[in-house]
Amino acid sequence: MSLHESGQMYLETIYVLSKESKYVRAIDVGEHLGYSKPSVSRAMSILKKDGYVSVDADGYLTLTESGRAVAESMYCRHTVLSRLLVCLGVDEKIAVEDACRIEHVISEESFAAMKAHLERFDPKRD
Repeated sequence: MSLHESGQMYLETIYVLSKESKYVRAIDVGEHLGYSKPSVSRAMSILKKDGYVSVDADGYLTLTESGRAVAESMYCRHTVLSRLLVCLGVDEKIAVEDACRIEHVISEESFAAMKAHLERFDPKRD
């Protein structure tokens, strides 16, 4: 099943927020992304139906195994691309914004090459 960029963004956001807090709610995701409550509710419904997210009785979101795999992959892409752009001299704010767009469209092959290059020349690890 294909997951669109917006779904990847939601999963990555849940992942990031769960690193900061044990409990993540749809409202937290919406606030973080700047999305409306109806938009987030619809997305969570789709992600739940597709098996990427579970929601408990109190409304707390948890990534399933497949949801976590996607989220971790997107987070890795985001951090590596951000670091690479900063190493190239791009302003950090711009690097983060650009990485957010690039992470969804770059091929696995190109990303692997960029990651390997960065690891050779910038030993800082995530």
